[in-house]
Order: sequence, then C-alpha cells, then structure tokens
Amino acid sequence: MKICISIFLLLSTCYFCSGQNLQSLDTIKPPDYYENIYNRPLYSDSLASSFVIFIKKEVKSHKHVTHTEHIYILDGTGEMLLGEKKLSVKKGDIIFIPKNTFHSLKVTSQTPVKVLSVQSPRFDGTDRVVAE
Repeated sequence: MKICISIFLLLSTCYFCSGQNLQSLDTIKPPDYYENIYNRPLYSDSLASSFVIFIKKEVKSHKHVTHTEHIYILDGTGEMLLGEKKLSVKKGDIIFIPKNTFHSLKVTSQTPVKVLSVQSPRFDGTDRVVAE
C-alpha cells in the first residue's frame, strides 16, 4: 500500500509540475534591430495569452472588441491614452484595459518601453480595431 501511495504522489507531482513554466522577464531582450514594436509571445491557451512587448516610439490607438488586457510596465516611461484619460506610465505601473476601450502609448524615455501584456481570452488578433 505504501508503494502505491508513493507512486501516486510521485506521478501527481510530475503531472502538476509539468503544467508550470518559469521564465525570468529580465532575460528577455529584443533583437538588435526592429522597427518600432517587437512582440515576444510567452504563453497562450484558450483562456489567456501573454507577451513581452518592446516599444521604441508609439502604439497607435486601437481597441480589442472581445478581450481585456493587463499591461505591466517593466522598463521605460510613456504617455498613455486610456479611453479619455491621459496617464503618465513608468516602470512598476500596472494598467487594466477593459474590452472595447481605445488605448495608445507614446514613449517618453530614451530607451524603449518594455511591458508584460496579459490578454484574456486568448489573443488571436481578429478583434483588434485601429482608430481612424
């Protein structure tokens, strides 16, 4: 009986650990050259997608029809428009963007803005609407 319990615990531990991924955001760097935005996908399933995004100049105004987005500023500073609100954002800030809310970012730092973006449900690009 002890052997059965030990095997069960070992297999359970392996199963639960296999579903977890660990990655240090500090180690994620952009390529040497990219135009304005570099998007590095991290994880994705039917419930959510996560990305590390580097922005040199700006993100033009757009909205997502069917999903929400959380942005965590990892580095840099910028001016963000979130609906009608103008926000100064910096390293350590977290911004919640409700679905159907236009948002944009203009970089104000000398270095690119680096963000962690978590979007739910999974982002596939089909619900992105650019402002005219």
